[in-house]
Parts: sequence; structure tokens; C-alpha cells
Amino acid sequence: MATLKEKLLKKIEEWRPRTVKLLKEHGDVKVGEVTIAQTIGGMRGVKCLTTDISYLDPFEGIRFRGYTIPETLAALPKVPGREMPFVEGFFHLLLTGDVPTEAEVKEVEAEFKKRREVPKYVYDMLRALPKDSHPMAMFSAAIVAMQRESEFVKKYNAGISKMDYWDPTYEDALNLLAKLPTIAAFIYRLKYKNDKIIPADPKLDLGGNFAHMMGIDKPYDDVARLYFILHSDHESGNVSAHTGHLVASALSDIYYAISAMINGLAGPLHGLANQEVLSWIQGVMDKMGGKVPTEEEMKKFVWDTLNSGQVIPGFGHAVLRKTDPRYQAQREFCLKHLPDDLIFKYVDVLYKVTPPILQEQGKAKNPWPNVDAQSGVIQWYYGLTEYDFYTVLFGVGRALGVCANIVWDRALGYPIERPKSLTTAMLEEIAGIK
Repeated sequence: MATLKEKLLKKIEEWRPRTVKLLKEHGDVKVGEVTIAQTIGGMRGVKCLTTDISYLDPFEGIRFRGYTIPETLAALPKVPGREMPFVEGFFHLLLTGDVPTEAEVKEVEAEFKKRREVPKYVYDMLRALPKDSHPMAMFSAAIVAMQRESEFVKKYNAGISKMDYWDPTYEDALNLLAKLPTIAAFIYRLKYKNDKIIPADPKLDLGGNFAHMMGIDKPYDDVARLYFILHSDHESGNVSAHTGHLVASALSDIYYAISAMINGLAGPLHGLANQEVLSWIQGVMDKMGGKVPTEEEMKKFVWDTLNSGQVIPGFGHAVLRKTDPRYQAQREFCLKHLPDDLIFKYVDVLYKVTPPILQEQGKAKNPWPNVDAQSGVIQWYYGLTEYDFYTVLFGVGRALGVCANIVWDRALGYPIERPKSLTTAMLEEIAGIK
């Protein structure tokens, strides 16, 4: 049986001619046009990036290597006795585009276990940081601290061929991904559990071991697996994914790139949405006295909120035009495992009444719930009540997709990213403003 690395090399060698042909024979073909609104408005909707790892379809949601979320969860081998697939098998899918066999999953699992140990200096550094450091700052610092371990830097300094850049980048990716759950759990236990660290269990897969090190019982292991898979990638234009790609395009190694990715994810407009939604829902519960509202009572509350100029957080998406399948996957988990939870009951009523109201109001392009409307609720239910840590969980998952993208960026020889800027005066001239 070919190893993951050998399989990936075969895929790369088959793929390279496609990219070369596009550049050489069709490089002048126009993909689209850019408007002034897009130029000023954060390049939203500008088609100028390439990734084969995932695609965000407005009506089907995210596709991982062509598979929808339900198809992905159904196709991947499951952890024995559990509902959710191996995260290791999912990473195999992201890298190769192929659903792995159980034997191939076991191979990736073994690779991750072999690379799992975190250098002691990382723990020493984290303990030396101020106690009130944000967990995302700690996570980013831990990742960049390991830059000295980069295999890519060693091979680059030794004069490796450009055609082989992907190889040590692959090694860096697996080395880092194997350590991220351990680092994340360590930060959690250090910061919120009086430094009572739980050692890794060598028998467990990535998701199961993360739950073990967090000190949270089953079925939280399946929550972790689902969460990491759902948050792994979302095309390459979102802030975290694009930041990782951009930094890596300068041939910065995986450690620099993923640390930067985490910094982008920490922004309130990106990775903090899930905790903001949960906080808002808990505020709604306080206003309603903690009782489960009827649909009519919630409708009135939603209308009152909108009429006061506020928004309903967790609803709407820049691209999606239906309920986010990531939300739906988590909703199905909640209906099975925590249907009587009070917070989920609020989420459930909001899910039923809010979209029609937003449609009637007419201001929202997409009135349906997104992934953030549900994810914080599940974490809270299983005892992870520290809001600031939620984005660290997001970061562990997002690194899976970004690492896979960076490996392929190197394999296909993508150049350094360098878009051109215009002045406001130039835009005024283009617009015919005198």
C-alpha cells in the first residue's frame, strides 16, 4: 500500500501539467472584472485565488474536494464505536481528494501519533506568559516558537530544488498538525484549570485524545471531531485561510504561516462570531426570564430587535443562500444528544421563526443561520464555558485546510502574492469624477 506521502506525490505529478498548461497557453484569458466597490470593499467576490481543497457553493455550502458536508461525514471511515469520522482520514481527503480506506486512515493516525510530542520549551514559554494572556495569543506564540523545528527551512538553506519544496512543507504540516490539539488542550488546562495538565493517551485518535486532554467525557470526542472537520476550510479567501496562503507565498514556513493564520482568525469579524452569538442568546434568555419562549413570543422579540436597528447574530452569510450545512450538521447532533438543553431550545425556536421574519423585512440577502449560530451552544453544554477559548478550537480545525492548501501551493509552484494598489484619485479618474 502506498503511503499518504507517496500517494500525494503521484497526485502532484499528475496535477502539475494542468497548472503549467493554463499559465502557458491560456494565461491571458480573463476570469472576471473588478469594480470600484470591490476595490474599496475588501476585494469581496473578486475571483483571483485558486484552491482545489474546498469550494463554497452558495446553495450547497462548503464542498471538501467535491464532497458536501453530509457526503463527507458519510463517506469517511468512522472511529470504532463512535458517530464521527477520524479527523486523520479527513486530512487524507483534503490532501489527496480521495476518500481513504480504513488502512490509510490508520497510517495517517500512526503518523500523527509519532509526531505528537510538543517540545518542552513551548510549555515553558506558555507558563512564562502573563496569566491574563488571551488564549489565541498563547496559541499563536506557541506555534511560531516552534519555527526552529521547520524541515522546510533546513532543506531550503541546503539548496533544495523548487520542484521539491512541497516535500519538507508536507513534513512541517504533519509535524505541526499532530501537535496542535495537545498545545490547545494544554493552554486550556493551564489557563482555566489551575495548570492541572492531562497527559496524552497514546491509544486515542486525534479527536478522542483532544477530548481526553481537555478532561471532557464522551461524547465530547465526537464534538471535537465534528468541530474540527466543519471548521477546517472555507475556500481560500476568508481572512484566516488567505493569511496563511499569503504568508506562505513568501516561502515563509508552515509555523510562520499558521501562526499568522491564527492571528487573523482572532479578529472579532472572523473567528469570534460563535462566542458573540452565544453571549447574545444568553442575553435573550435573561430578558425572557429563562423560560422557553413560544414561537409567537420569539417572533415579537425578533421584530422588536430588528425595529430597534439591531441585528440577529448568527443569521446571514456573505456567500451562502441557504441554511449553512455546517449549522445543520451541528443541529442534528444537538437534536440527538441535547434536545432538552435550555440554550438549544432557544436556538431551535430562533431557527424556526427568524428566517421568515428576515425574508419579510427584506434587508438580509441570506436569512438562514450560519455555523456560528450553533457551535458555541454545544461547547457550553459540555462544560466548555470559557468564551475566549472557542476560537482556539476553530484554529485547530482551520489549520487542517490551510496546511493542505500550503502543501499544494508549494507543489504547484505558486508565486508570491502581490496585488496592485490604486490611489483614491486614480479610482475617481476611472469613475469619471472631476
